[in-house]
Amino acid sequence: MKTSAMIVMAMFLMSAAVPVFAQTAPDQQQCAISANTCLDKTKILEKRVMKLKKEIKEGKSFSPEEMKMLEQKLQDAMDQLDKIEGKK
Repeated sequence: MKTSAMIVMAMFLMSAAVPVFAQTAPDQQQCAISANTCLDKTKILEKRVMKLKKEIKEGKSFSPEEMKMLEQKLQDAMDQLDKIEGKK
C-alpha cells in the first residue's frame, strides 16, 4: 500500500515539473526574476563583463580576430545583463 502511494505521489510530482522544463527562454527569465534567482546570474555576468573589459584593455598580443571575438563576447554579456536588469 505504501509503495503504491509513493508511486502515485511521484507521478503527481513529475507531472507538475514537466511544464517548467517546457518554458521558453523569456518565460524562464521571468520565473527566475520572480523567484529572486536572477541575482546570482547578474553577479556572474557583471564579473564576466569586468573580466572581458580587463582582457581587452590589456590587449595581451591578441590577433585582430581574437579582439573582435572578445568584443563580441563583451557585447553579448552586456546585452544579457541588460535583459536581466530590465533595461532593454
